[in-house]
Amino acid sequence: MKRGDIIDHSSVDEMDTQADTWLEERMEWFKDQKFGLFMHWGINSVWGICESWPLSPADEWARPDTMKPWIERGKDIDRFSSDYKALNKQFNPVKFNPESWADAAKYAGMKYVCFTTKHHDGFCMFDTKTTDFKITNPDCPFHSNPRANVVKEVFETFRQRDFGIWCYFSKSDWHVPYYWNPDSPVIDRNPNYDTHKHPELWEKFVKYTHSQITELLSDYGHVDVLWLDGGQVRPPDQDIRMDEIAEFGRKLQPGLIIADRTVGGKNENFITPEQTVPDEAIDFPWESCITMGPTFAYEFDSEYKPARDLIHLLIDIVAKGGNLLLNIAPSPEGLFDEVALQRLHEIGDWMAINQEAIYGSRPIAPYKEDQICYTQKNNTVYALILADKCTEIPNESIILKSLLPIEGESVKMLGEEKELSWKQHGDYVEVKMPKHKLPCNHAWVLKYKIKDA
Repeated sequence: MKRGDIIDHSSVDEMDTQADTWLEERMEWFKDQKFGLFMHWGINSVWGICESWPLSPADEWARPDTMKPWIERGKDIDRFSSDYKALNKQFNPVKFNPESWADAAKYAGMKYVCFTTKHHDGFCMFDTKTTDFKITNPDCPFHSNPRANVVKEVFETFRQRDFGIWCYFSKSDWHVPYYWNPDSPVIDRNPNYDTHKHPELWEKFVKYTHSQITELLSDYGHVDVLWLDGGQVRPPDQDIRMDEIAEFGRKLQPGLIIADRTVGGKNENFITPEQTVPDEAIDFPWESCITMGPTFAYEFDSEYKPARDLIHLLIDIVAKGGNLLLNIAPSPEGLFDEVALQRLHEIGDWMAINQEAIYGSRPIAPYKEDQICYTQKNNTVYALILADKCTEIPNESIILKSLLPIEGESVKMLGEEKELSWKQHGDYVEVKMPKHKLPCNHAWVLKYKIKDA
């Protein structure tokens, strides 16, 4: 799907509702996590442009007239594609240090990492035996680095810090000749041949894909989620036999959760709104993948969303029952921008005080009203008060119009030792805010009990 495409949530209705008990338990674990780090990283970072998509002739949105590498090649798609595919010979992230990423993500309160093992352009960030188009091949200058098997390094580093491991893998592959056959012109993101007329060629692609997924699920430690992209790869024209992948995947990784994203059916265990947040709560596991910067790819001089906006985004998503998968793209040297690191630190400062209202919580109607979002744990409610865009100072009193505290029970603010004074006025409650400096910025959390949550 193109970046920014609207996700069709109607596919949820088609999914198998008779999931095995083990999967139901795993999805409850998934819903407890709430916050993860997404990283799109590959050879495109050398140019600081969109990942993979500029290679697809029909996806003109990915080649804006302002794109420097596109302009420098006379806006010639053949010349551009040839030079893009040769970026593996320049990719040399000598400052790659996954410990710094993992430490920053852990401080921010992230619980899992989703890393791009291979995007649509086909370049593998792991030591696959299926192709030479990989970071460990001798034509890539980074191949001699002791940490050249990037996926292994990332997974092991984050796993040591108790992160869940999401394995991003593109089902489409625009480098292997079994998907884009060099004997025919490339038109769009799909195979450039009729898969029904050339089943032998398509079968080679299926086996190629199965082999790469087998490697990732066999040789890289425990994996929690197989996060599959390239939603156009589906029956009837692009059948990669997902049931087989699920079967052998779960033999290799018992308890594996699968996101065959945008496809629907039993192999899409959770849905993945992209660059958007649903207007309402969804009664199915979901995870919004949203960028900290303007795009999923690394861009030079990128601008990042303010910390307040990111914290409010996390709160909005969690209040509606979802997870936030927040993307940061490393530079071609292997670094996070300093501004991105600062954002993670600010989020971590907030989470250190208010995480009780986030992890392991569940949504409760009305989810959000005015500037207040709600989460719950049993009969304990958390009212998350979003700071006004223009001020960090809330009103002297907060009005709760629904989910009112039990009479005689305490109302506390996370990060404050003393109980807050509150009073019911008919069908609403007025809570007096502390008069001294509040425990955090951007949003504040009230904790109290209600009847029959």
